[in-house]
Amino acid sequence: MFTDKNVAFIGSGIMGEAIIRGLLTRNLVDPKQIYAADPLQSRLEDLQERYGIHVTTSNAEAAEKGQVVVLSTKPQNLGEVMPGIRGHMRRQDLLLSILAGTPIRKLSDGVAHASVVRAMPNTPAQIGQGMTVWTATPEVTEEQLGQAQAILGALGQELFVNDESYLDMATALSGTGPAYIFMFMESLIDAGVHLGFSRRVAEQLVFQTMRGSLEYAAQSGKHVAELRNQVTSPGGTTAAALYQMEKGGLRTVISRAIWAAYQRSVELGQGEKVKGPAGAEMGASGQ
Repeated sequence: MFTDKNVAFIGSGIMGEAIIRGLLTRNLVDPKQIYAADPLQSRLEDLQERYGIHVTTSNAEAAEKGQVVVLSTKPQNLGEVMPGIRGHMRRQDLLLSILAGTPIRKLSDGVAHASVVRAMPNTPAQIGQGMTVWTATPEVTEEQLGQAQAILGALGQELFVNDESYLDMATALSGTGPAYIFMFMESLIDAGVHLGFSRRVAEQLVFQTMRGSLEYAAQSGKHVAELRNQVTSPGGTTAAALYQMEKGGLRTVISRAIWAAYQRSVELGQGEKVKGPAGAEMGASGQ
C-alpha cells in the first residue's frame, strides 16, 4: 500500500506524532519513508531520535518528499502554512488534513490541490483508541482512499462518510466528545470526595466504573437504555439519582451543548447560517 510512497507531516505536534507512532507500530511504513516538518528544531531532534525518521524545518521540503502529505499543524497557523506548500505537491499526491473546522474547499484552494481527504479525529487517538470520521474529494483514487484509511486506522477506529457536512456533526459528537466525558468524570470524582472518599480512591472508582461500563455496553449488543434499566430498581438508589439528573435537565443540557459545538464548527469552517433544532435559522453570531 505504501510501497515507494513517502508520508510527510506538516506539523509534528501531539496528533502528528500519534499518527507516526501508529504507522510504525503497525509496520505500515519504514521510518525512512516518513518526513516530519516542524518549526521547532528541538522537537524535530526528539522525533528523529525516538523514531528514526527524516526531519526538516521546511514545510516545502517535506511536501516535495511526500506522496501522502498529512496536514497536522495547528488550525490557527493554516494561513501561514498553506502558501509554503502551495506548488510543492504533485498532482497525483494526496493531501490529508486533520485540522478541526477547516473545510475541504479552503484546503483545496489554499494549496491549489484537488485530491484532499479531510478527517476529524479525537484525543484518544493519541493512544490508538480514537474515533475518526473522514471524507474525500472525488479526485482521490481508490489507492489513496486505502492509504488514508490505513493512516487514520492507526489512530483507532475510522468511519468514511460521503458528505462533508457530517464532519461538523462528528466534531460536535465525537471530536469534542472526550471533553464531555472528562467533565462528567470530574463531576463524579468531586461528588465522591464530597461523600468522604479521598480523591485517589474516588478517581479509581470512577475510572474503572467508566472503563467497565463502556466495555460492557460495547460487548452486550443491547441498547444503552436497556442497560440503564437493568441497574435501576424501583425505589432504589439508582432511581433516586437518575430522578435528580432528569429533574436537573441533564439530557437537555447535553443536547444543547452538542448543538452549540456543531453550530460553532460550522461557523468556524464556513461562516454559513445554521438551522436550529426546531428549524429556526441562526446566524454566525449564534443568535
